[in-house]
Amino acid sequence: MQIRHPAPDERPRILVVEPNRTNLRVMTRRLAEAGYRVTAADNGEAAIAELYRLPIELVLAELNMPRMSGAELTRAIRGEVQWNDIPVMLITGKSDPKGAIRAYEAGADDVILKPFHFEVLIARIQRRIDRARSIERLKHDNAALDARVVERAIQIGELKDALAKARR
Repeated sequence: MQIRHPAPDERPRILVVEPNRTNLRVMTRRLAEAGYRVTAADNGEAAIAELYRLPIELVLAELNMPRMSGAELTRAIRGEVQWNDIPVMLITGKSDPKGAIRAYEAGADDVILKPFHFEVLIARIQRRIDRARSIERLKHDNAALDARVVERAIQIGELKDALAKARR
């Protein structure tokens, strides 16, 4: 798989949430090698703190974590307006189909079943980030169009007033 390394200022920041320190190190290293800026947290509370601290473009979390599960973390993310559009991908075991259902019910965008091929995970992550960036561009473009409509409405109103004065 050909990995495109974007310029440093456009590299997406991924928040990886994994309670197992070894798995966390492996995930952060592999994602960094793939060209992402990676922030790590070993539990849901630390993940929330990182979301407040840094602009995050995608959250990749383990579904089954102590204290705050990946589903609970997803609900917390979806409950905050400023984070609502951040893609959330949860990782669970193939032997836990009910976990995948819980993840989707909580608002996860994708569920990754273990074991997985890392190259496939990277492709899925990039797809989610590309889609989120496209949606963000559309929102920005819509806001710009809305501003232009308001500006034109004001201009039309001013022209109507000027025309009414000229007719008198």
